[in-house]
Parts: sequence; C-alpha cells; structure tokens
Amino acid sequence: MMKKNELKIIAAKGEDSRLQFKQDIRNVDALAAEMVAFSNSEGGRILIGVTDAGELKGVSQAEIGRINQLISNAASQHVRSPISPLTENIVVVSGRVVIVLTIPKGIDRPYFDRNGVIWLKSGSDKRRVNSKEELRRLFQMSEQFHADGLPVKADLEALDKLRFRDFLKTEYNLDIPDAPEDLRKLLQNMNLANDDGRLNLAGVLLFAERPEWIVPQFIVKAVRYPGNDIHVTDYVDTEDYAGPMRKVFDDAMAFVLRNLHKIQAGRSVNAPGIPEIPPLVFEELLVNALVHRDYLVSAPIRIFVFDNRIDIVSPGHLPNSLTVEKIRTGNSIIRNPILVSYVAKGLLPYRGLGSGIKRALEAWPKIDFTDDRDGCLFTATVHRKAETSSGKTSGKTSGKTSGKILAALKQDGNLTIPELSSIIGVTERSIERNIKKLQEQNRLRRVGPAKGGRWEVQ
Repeated sequence: MMKKNELKIIAAKGEDSRLQFKQDIRNVDALAAEMVAFSNSEGGRILIGVTDAGELKGVSQAEIGRINQLISNAASQHVRSPISPLTENIVVVSGRVVIVLTIPKGIDRPYFDRNGVIWLKSGSDKRRVNSKEELRRLFQMSEQFHADGLPVKADLEALDKLRFRDFLKTEYNLDIPDAPEDLRKLLQNMNLANDDGRLNLAGVLLFAERPEWIVPQFIVKAVRYPGNDIHVTDYVDTEDYAGPMRKVFDDAMAFVLRNLHKIQAGRSVNAPGIPEIPPLVFEELLVNALVHRDYLVSAPIRIFVFDNRIDIVSPGHLPNSLTVEKIRTGNSIIRNPILVSYVAKGLLPYRGLGSGIKRALEAWPKIDFTDDRDGCLFTATVHRKAETSSGKTSGKTSGKTSGKILAALKQDGNLTIPELSSIIGVTERSIERNIKKLQEQNRLRRVGPAKGGRWEVQ
C-alpha cells in the first residue's frame, strides 16, 4: 500500500505521460477519455484530490463514494472495450484522501470512448487519433494488423520476374507461371499479394523491380560526416540506397565497410586490411533495421558514420512491451511477419529470430541502443576505437600528405577517399582530415555532389 510520503514524492515530480492530477472529477465522459488515452498508451495513474501544482488537497470522505461510482461507470459503460482500473485511498489530512486511480496498459487496443473517439497520451495531455497511420499503428500493436501486408498501388508488372523466378527455383524448385492469373494466385498464396491481385508492401520490398518508384520513402540514406557531429552541408561521403531489399542491404553494407578503418595487424602492406569492427556486427544490425522497422512511419533508415561511432537509425520505437534490456537478452516481437518469413528463407543473412542483437554484442560489445518513444525512432550506436598513434600524423607528415593529395587530384579530380588512401599509403581518416584542412585553406574544393562530383585544386 502506498504511503503518504511516497505520494508526495510522486506528486512533486509533476504530470507526465504516465501521471495526471485532478483536484476533483465530475464529468464521466471526460474521465472516460482520460482512461482511453492511458489504456491506448502505456498505462498510468490519475491522482484525484491533487491540484495542477501537485498540492495534496484530497477529497472529503463524503465524496469518495460518488467518485468511485463515477470511476466504475466510466470504466464499464463509457469505454469500449471495458477496462479494469484499480483505486487506492491515501489519507493526506484528517478527513481527506487522495484517490490513486491506476489504469493498466490495455491488452485489447485500440480503446474508444462512447462517442467512438480514440485517444492517445501526448506528454501530460491527450489527443485524438486523427490519421489512418496512427490507427493502423494501434492495430499493429495489438497484432490485429501488420504493415508488411498493406496493399500498395503495384500490379504484377512491377514484379522483378527474374528475381522472383530465381527465388522460386532455389527455395521451392518451382518454375514461375507463364499465365498472369496463375502468377497472381501464386503470389496471393505466398502472402505477397492481396485479394485484388496487387502486390502488398512485403511483395514490393522483396521482389519489385523498382520499389522506390512505389514506396519512395522506404530507402536507406547513408552519410559519412567529418568529426563527431552532424553537419548541414559538410560531409565526406553520402549515398541513397534503393531497390529490392537484398540490393539495399548489400549496398548499405558496402558503404559502411568502405568507411571503416582497415587494420594491417602484422599483415604485409599489400594485403587487404582487417575492418576495425567485425562486418558481422553490421550484418546483424542492418538486417534488424530492414526487417523490424516500423513501415507505418514514412521515413528512411539512416546510417550516420562519425569518427567515434556509427549510428543506424530505424523509424519506429520498440513495439509493445519490448525494451532495450529485453532485446539485449534475445527477446523479440515480430512486427513484420511476412518479411521475417522470407528473410528466414535466405533473402538476407538471417541466423534466427531474436538472436541477431546478441550476436552483434558478442562480436562487438561497444554497442548502445536508444529507444526514443517520443521521436518514434530506434538507434543502434556502434562505438569505434580511437585511432592509435600509428594512425595519426605529425604536422610534418600531414604537410607531406596534403601535398600528395593535391598532386594526385591535379592528375585526376575524380579520385575517391579510399583510392587516395591506397595511392598515398595512409588511412582514409588521414585523407579526410587533410582534405578538410585543404578546403578550409581554400586550396581544394568540391565541385558537384559527393557522388558524381569531382575535386578541383585551387
């Protein structure tokens, strides 16, 4: 049972998305709306008899019966489906109590008030659900709906028949049907097309020839920044990756790997270096991002490469009751079951549900995860080791490197960072650092975009 001192500590923190104050309640519909908002979100408590400022005024003994009856009516008759809140009376002064009304996170979401309005918590307040996307997300959380089964405006002509043919042959030893009706029926049976014969989102992402023409928001954007912060215009390398999911994965992996330091580790100068972080780490994190992201959020996956870390940012926070602590131990909730089922058939490197994060951590423990529920984002941050002294350059050596860079770019302004690194014999980070200085000194400038542009020596 809660004590008065505990109540004071809770009230002193103020209202938030899990706590609300009411000095009194008299409107049953208003209370029902608050209950709906809590039930559709993460649950919470309403302290009845507490002012907006957090002062424990309490309600009189005579009012307790009326308020409890109002709570009962709101929970059973003014909410659909009915909910089961808990109440606890805490004496704050003689003859007056604060009623702690606890509303659990709903297991039958979405909940409506009696007027059919769906409410969600928004900070310490509440708001109506007023878009299809939010409504779909509520159904997705209750596992009554999955985004990868969404119908999209793509008929059979959008299908990459060669890619689909190869998959059928490899996985099922089947030939692709020649007749459009037979092909449509097969796609429906494979959960890649809906009843009207059009491809669903999973079908487009996995097997469409040009998914970005149909769902342009579901791509991967990758940027390599100098230093440890995001810059508006200053970057070293940037790419957008589109196409079927396997191609997106391969291209994104190549971007990350080419922006990692290579360690010779006793190998000869001419031998390819070992990536500073095991590639397995990024395989697991990229598969996780592509398969488990929230496809109801119209945004791309983003990869940010900095000097001290690599961030992989996925749209959508962790679903339902899943937490960072749980995913670290191998727990998982399937948000996109169709995608998972096909990735498990070898379309991406997949080694078992729920085990990818654990494998990444075993290979490289320096990974942090951030579940941003307000921003609706999930970020995996892979920390990089600082370059050793052998990877740094003295001012004298740096000057020589700058001169070599300028000489190389005078001959060929289209050289890339990795190519310059190979020609000059220093790390890519050293090339990036020297190029930045040369740009600051107005001795070198970039003409055109990172991809397709060229260097111009001043």
